[in-house]
Amino acid sequence: MLSLAVLPSTAAAAPGDPTTTDEAASLVAERGHQLEVLTESYNEAREILSTQQAAVVAAEAEVAAADAQLTSLSEQLAGIAQTAYTGDGMSSLQAFMTSSSPEEFLDRVTILESVADHHNDLLERVTAARAAASDAREAADRAAADAQQQVNAVASQQGELEAEIAGFRAQYETLSAQEQQAADAAHGGPSLQAPAPAAVVANSEAAQIAVDTAMAQLGDPYVWAAAGPDSFDCSGLTQYAFAAAGINLPHSSKIQSSMGKPVARADLQPGDLVYFYNPVSHIGIYIGGGKMVHASTFGEPVKVGSVDMAGYVGARRVV
Repeated sequence: MLSLAVLPSTAAAAPGDPTTTDEAASLVAERGHQLEVLTESYNEAREILSTQQAAVVAAEAEVAAADAQLTSLSEQLAGIAQTAYTGDGMSSLQAFMTSSSPEEFLDRVTILESVADHHNDLLERVTAARAAASDAREAADRAAADAQQQVNAVASQQGELEAEIAGFRAQYETLSAQEQQAADAAHGGPSLQAPAPAAVVANSEAAQIAVDTAMAQLGDPYVWAAAGPDSFDCSGLTQYAFAAAGINLPHSSKIQSSMGKPVARADLQPGDLVYFYNPVSHIGIYIGGGKMVHASTFGEPVKVGSVDMAGYVGARRVV
């Protein structure tokens, strides 16, 4: 579990407590980042669970299809056996009695054997496919159970997380205005108030829609594991913005940071995803001029900040 120690005012700092603006701001920023890491761990666990649940459904469909084929082939083989022994069809004896020559008899028997061999071969292949599908279903079931366990483990901390959030905000409120400004800067800079940011021009329609959608959320609150329409966490905002452009992103900053193609910092364009920390636990949308729009941290609304915030790792272009 994450823990937050309430910061005393710097004027009455106890031994070992932060005694400078930089130390106090650093501690607040660190606590905020820890909370964000937990949130993104939960998001990633949910994405993995969703993928594994889909794999279970697909495997179950494969098993059902294989079972249907096995039933059909078994019935066909039973029919072949019945005709061979009861005379209901072309048995080897009937082939002999109705053939006009040994050659015709051999041809007919060969055809009967070929049909039976073909069905036996199909039965063996379908049986093997059914076994493989069953193994895949069992593996998917185990993976889904593991993923569910991970989701539950992180989700069980939600109440504690909410308490952590309250503690984080209490710490923040103990800081001076100068310290709060420093802590804000560590999370991408203070929120932009009026006047509104200048219009952002992207290089593609999809990127423009994503940027405009994200910018339209300025001021919306940061909420744990939220993906809109009125509250967001960091990957929830990027997912929501790109969904408006017809691009599906998972609700996970770590997974989003592996999508599309990498972009050098010098080549950033509006609409690029910019991500932070290792492992990745924060993500935003570049809007030009060294700025990004992002759901920054607990207690802060969606805002515009600098990509020069601590922990920059890289960028990806998904449009």
